[in-house]
This record gives sequence, C-alpha cells and structure tokens, in this order.
Amino acid sequence: MKPFIMEHPLIQHKLTILRDKNTGSRDFRALTSEIATLMCYEATRDLPLVDKEIETPMCKAVGKELSGRKLAFVPILRAGMGMLEGVLTLVPAAKVGHIGLYRDHETAQPIEYYCKLPSDIAQREVIVLDPMLATGGSAIDAITQIKERGVKNIKFMCIIAAPEGMKALEEAHPDVQVYCGALDEKLNEDKYIIPGLGDAGDRIFGTK
Repeated sequence: MKPFIMEHPLIQHKLTILRDKNTGSRDFRALTSEIATLMCYEATRDLPLVDKEIETPMCKAVGKELSGRKLAFVPILRAGMGMLEGVLTLVPAAKVGHIGLYRDHETAQPIEYYCKLPSDIAQREVIVLDPMLATGGSAIDAITQIKERGVKNIKFMCIIAAPEGMKALEEAHPDVQVYCGALDEKLNEDKYIIPGLGDAGDRIFGTK
C-alpha cells in the first residue's frame, strides 16, 4: 500500500523547527503533539458517517456523526507517547493501548518489554504511533503483535521515516496504510535517520 506522505505547509513548517538541534524539550514535545494532531486529521479521513437528526436554535436538521466504528491508538513506548495527546485531541473517546519496545544498539533489533492493549482490540480500528520509522523493526513487531490479537484494520503514523524502514514495513505488512510527515534520505551506519532529528525519545523527555 503506497504510503501517504504529508506535504501540508503547517506540518512542514513545524517539522523544520522539530529537526533543529536548538529546539528544547518543552517545544519539542509541543511540536510533536501538534504535528500528530494534523496528521490524525488525514489518518481519520475515511471514518464512516451516518445521518443524525438534530434541532438547531432555528429548526430541525440532519447532520453527520461517526457511525460508531471503534478506534484505538497504540503508541510504541516511549517516543510514541509524544504523539498521543495530539491524536486524542481529535478523538478523545478512543481507547489507548501501549507496546513497549527498545532498540538494541548493537543489533538495531527491537526488544519487547511491555504490551497492554484494550480487551476489545479485535473489534477496533487501530492507529499505531511512533515518531520515527528507522529500520522498521519496532513498527513491524508492534503491528505483528496487534494482528495476533485479531485486529484487521491497522494504520501506522510516523513523523519521519527512512526509505529502508518504509520498505521493510511495506514488505512485512503490505495491508497497513502508513502516514508519514517526511521521507528522509537514508540511515547512517548507526541506523539513525539522516537528516532526521536525533533520538525522538531523548528529545521529548529531555534524557540526553
């Protein structure tokens, strides 16, 4: 499935500030959340609607409301938490699951340490959140775990992706629609995205 690369001017403007090494943790967190909100607008564009009869101060009218399709957001810990508040701003009734993964710095492979998902996850449309798609290992592993619990409709949202990670994710899960703020140049020898923005988790939480 062809990835949806966001080219909206507001996303690109905020992404430039996000990349800047001089942007501090407070502003980095705020920008990550704001970008996630803007991206969620596109990622939820296909949610189905049904008619609803209401009464305005002037007369009766027929409006639209979401048809009741259940939604869940699953951030990949810990950096994915930086996107959660932004998406919940648009869909506050959504349930939230968490998958904890970290990257082994020697092998660059994801290692799972936590997984807690809503009990009715199989009946929900799921949007997985992670600011960075580098090698693709964490995203592939998280989506695999979600599929094993019976979920059929999964999307993945990232702010920045490397071509290598995008290719790996498409090959592993061709049925998952990817929403991405920017497709960068490459991975370096340490598996960091170039030009990228550094370690998103460290910058969000000020741990480096």
